[in-house]
Amino acid sequence: MSNLKRYLGFAALLFVFIGGAAASEASGQLKNTILSRMDAHNKALQSLRADVTMVKENTQLRVKDTTEGKVLYVPQRNSDPLVRIDWRSPDETFAVAKGTYIIYRPRLQQYITGSTKQAKGKGTAGGALAFMNMSRAELRKNFEVVILSENASLSGGVSTIHLKLTPKTKTSYQYAEVWVDSDGMPRQSKVVENNGDSTTILLKNLEKNITIDRSTFQVKLPPGTKRVDA
Repeated sequence: MSNLKRYLGFAALLFVFIGGAAASEASGQLKNTILSRMDAHNKALQSLRADVTMVKENTQLRVKDTTEGKVLYVPQRNSDPLVRIDWRSPDETFAVAKGTYIIYRPRLQQYITGSTKQAKGKGTAGGALAFMNMSRAELRKNFEVVILSENASLSGGVSTIHLKLTPKTKTSYQYAEVWVDSDGMPRQSKVVENNGDSTTILLKNLEKNITIDRSTFQVKLPPGTKRVDA
């Protein structure tokens, strides 16, 4: 995972935080329930700290790559949310703040940085980061939503509603799946790319609405760290 493609699944999860109303195209009474829960959760969520597990699956090679870490998330009014993910094995930090993303790799003494808006047009990376700049209205316009299960269990016994979101126009991925708990919180997401490869993200040990110092989202680079292209 040497480029922004690594973060496709997590960015897909972020768009649900930002645009919970995307579920409005599901049908029936359950649609209204999901929409109400996600809207209420979205409005109440001021910050989040959680353990995160990401599984990347290569369908051609039939191999899975699992990475674990910690995520911090703070929504911002009228702008991109503040995001920081600190991965383990290998150590790597991904952060978004003030419209800029950065990926820092301590072992290589390298970092990648750029504008989230400019990243929209860069292949798979654009498909991921584009979610962070979509309004709720854009999400409703751009996705078709189907309820796959009304009672899907995740690891740890968490009961969720399982949704499938398919882009209405051609993108760098086929579809996304989202598992939403009874509070309206997205607990797991999966993004399937056009070649069949997938990224699955699971959040555990959630701490909501805690105090998070904004300076945490500014990645401090040691002297000698080199910038490289994405």
